[in-house]
Amino acid sequence: MTTASAPAVTPFRFFGLTVLRVRRLGPSIQRVTFGGPGLDGFASGGRDQSLTLFLPQPGEREPFVPVDEDGNWFDAWRATPEDVRAVMRAYTVRSQRRADDGTTEIDVDFALHGDGGPACRWAADAAPGQLLKALGPGVEDNASVRFRPPQDTAWVLIWADDTALPAASAALEWLPAGTRALVWLDVPHAGDRMDLRTEADARVTWLVREEGAPSGLDAVRAAELPDGIPYAWIAGESSQVRALRRHLVQERGLDRKRVTFVGYWRRGMSEDQLRQEATAASA
Repeated sequence: MTTASAPAVTPFRFFGLTVLRVRRLGPSIQRVTFGGPGLDGFASGGRDQSLTLFLPQPGEREPFVPVDEDGNWFDAWRATPEDVRAVMRAYTVRSQRRADDGTTEIDVDFALHGDGGPACRWAADAAPGQLLKALGPGVEDNASVRFRPPQDTAWVLIWADDTALPAASAALEWLPAGTRALVWLDVPHAGDRMDLRTEADARVTWLVREEGAPSGLDAVRAAELPDGIPYAWIAGESSQVRALRRHLVQERGLDRKRVTFVGYWRRGMSEDQLRQEATAASA
């Protein structure tokens, strides 16, 4: 297995997005396809490539993101009243396509929940022609791609809930042919199962909550894992991710440096609250 080394810099910039198409993939998943000239120069690294979306306030045509002449934006954005500034949320680039004429399209899959936040509500009502902004990559090898199996990896373990399903699906597509992979995908509804493209030798288990499936931790704990040097990627709700990481490192003996873990959300907290908590901690 081969993999690129992590880059030293994170080359991100702002892009303008225009909604081209909207398609429901399942009860909990809405795909929005973006394009337009504002995407010129966008360069996804695939796998779990993330970008930051900026959504307009209700009733506004475009999101408001203040950017000074030096390209600085975060402090000005944070100082702008909440009912004026754009809503900021992190999402995965499910796929990118370049047409012969040089134009670019990207797909972003949104997990929909009845009690979802502003991005979830926006996605549920998204329509062609709507405008967003994104802070995204200008080069393919960028530090927001975290799925990076080391070169000596013999097999891969993946666990993802519905919020991380787009990233897990893209990672499976990226895996080289014949790579052994054990995959658990935790989704709310039976209709959220989908066909996944991969050339890897992957055993995919859907953990459907409405069918009474076991938790990700119980499913992984009960599994017989292959011999050889592993790499694990686990992403989704923070408490489940932490529990799985503890199991893999403390009970299974995986090298913690070979376990990539990402808390996409935390039960009972919004992304804004998580960002405020992180800002306070760093201060």
